[in-house]
Amino acid sequence: MRAIELQKAGSIDGWVHVERPEPKPGPGQALVRIRAVSLNYRDLFIATGRYPGSRPPNLIPASDGAGEVVAVGAGVTRVKPGDRVAPTFFQTWTDGPRTPEKVANALGGSVDGVLAEYVTVDAEGLVHLPEHLSFEDGATLPCAAVTAWNALVPAGGLKPGQTVLAQGTGGVSIFALQLARALGARVIITSSQDAKLERAKALGADSTVNYRQHPAWEQPVLQLTGGQGVDHVLEVGGAGTLPHSLAATRPGGHIHLIGMLSGGVAKPDPAVVESKKLSINNIYVGSRAMFEDMNRVITQHRLKPVIDRVFPFEEAREALRHMEAGAHFGKIVIKL
Repeated sequence: MRAIELQKAGSIDGWVHVERPEPKPGPGQALVRIRAVSLNYRDLFIATGRYPGSRPPNLIPASDGAGEVVAVGAGVTRVKPGDRVAPTFFQTWTDGPRTPEKVANALGGSVDGVLAEYVTVDAEGLVHLPEHLSFEDGATLPCAAVTAWNALVPAGGLKPGQTVLAQGTGGVSIFALQLARALGARVIITSSQDAKLERAKALGADSTVNYRQHPAWEQPVLQLTGGQGVDHVLEVGGAGTLPHSLAATRPGGHIHLIGMLSGGVAKPDPAVVESKKLSINNIYVGSRAMFEDMNRVITQHRLKPVIDRVFPFEEAREALRHMEAGAHFGKIVIKL
């Protein structure tokens, strides 16, 4: 079978096309024919050697894929051949609070991921795709969508009428826009490009802020919220954006720490957090139960993931370079 291996971290060229034997499902496992894979910034950071933790040699990258079950091992009743599925990011985080044991093995990081024609995964770590979504759509869900859902609902307790600020127009932020609007919230989107902000408005964003035109972007955010600040911030920027997020959040509001795109892990100022009684949530994707709850909302509202571009498998490195360029809006997908 065709696969990609990360043979040497440090550059995108470390992704190498290889042939591997087709795996066989063991007890409790399912063999999935992967039809589409979507990329996350984590994949870029791992390839370029900027992500913490160790990797096994010749790692198959990428956590997010979708396909159909082609065979199951002994004792499997959760799925059957022909089912359209997506593997969960954490194969062993089924439900309940996050624990070190549940997040020890993440696809495409500490264990092989899904950028291959066939993968074997824990049958308990599979989620059925909403019927109205294609494989390309479904491949976008396991990391970015579940992360946005976890921040807004399990961690944040989002209520109708509240205001959500999402930074940028990458996968997590666009899913946050779609999910928050479906749940009756107001959404503010930031970006450095007016064209992207116009697209966000077309998707339902109530207000937008160009942070290149407004480097202190918390000021227009405060104006948009009558001086109060927002109820939730999806903080994907990291150290460079967190001070602005702290200033843009209302007293008692929620900041969901997700990414480090602006360079470095964010560390909130304890004095500001205490004075405003802010809730700081470290979000690391989510459980299978969260994925399934989110899918019910996606199905009910017929939400369609926003896909920037679909690359053929042969152009996997080009897809990663497209992500590195930062010009995308929504998700980048590789079709197998």
